[in-house]
Amino acid sequence: MDGFPPARRGMAVGLLGGSFDPPHEGHAHITREALKRFGLDEIWWLVTPGNPLKTRGPAPLAARLDAARAVMRHPRVRVTALEARLGTTYTAETLDALRARYPGVRFVWLMGADNLASFHRWERWRDILDTVPVGVLARPGQRISARMSPAASRYRRWRLRGREAARLAIAAPPAWCFVNVPMVDLSSTAIRARGDWMTV
Repeated sequence: MDGFPPARRGMAVGLLGGSFDPPHEGHAHITREALKRFGLDEIWWLVTPGNPLKTRGPAPLAARLDAARAVMRHPRVRVTALEARLGTTYTAETLDALRARYPGVRFVWLMGADNLASFHRWERWRDILDTVPVGVLARPGQRISARMSPAASRYRRWRLRGREAARLAIAAPPAWCFVNVPMVDLSSTAIRARGDWMTV
């Protein structure tokens, strides 16, 4: 299993977590956009062992890591299995563990707008918003539901405008920013449904 990526104090590191089952160009696209928009030094993909909100398990972790590395080739992006390495299940636990391991590194949680729409179902979701800045990237069909979500409503006053996105990484939490990006209309669900990816 992979080790821990190096990071120096003061770095701004975006974290993009997910099953990546399978990874696709849409993931790579929002990663490149997040690097440009949010003032980040690096982005780490956190390829999760499993998703607590899904009843079916994903494809084997090693296969998803290999596929992710084939899709995401960028000198400032690292594809990792950090949650498996840390033994964490929930995002809030992962963030706690990473902050303890990397003092002085400024982490930013990244997600698609579809995740913001259901964010209030995540374990300790308020702790996440209260302790790290969050960058939200709009994906097809999810803009309105994300902006009307319980999380967006509760944390409305701490939202940065799109033109302020470049300072998200240095903003004191709670702070979040919703940006519209050119769309790549792909989903892992659709790819699995076509039979283009292994299933378990």
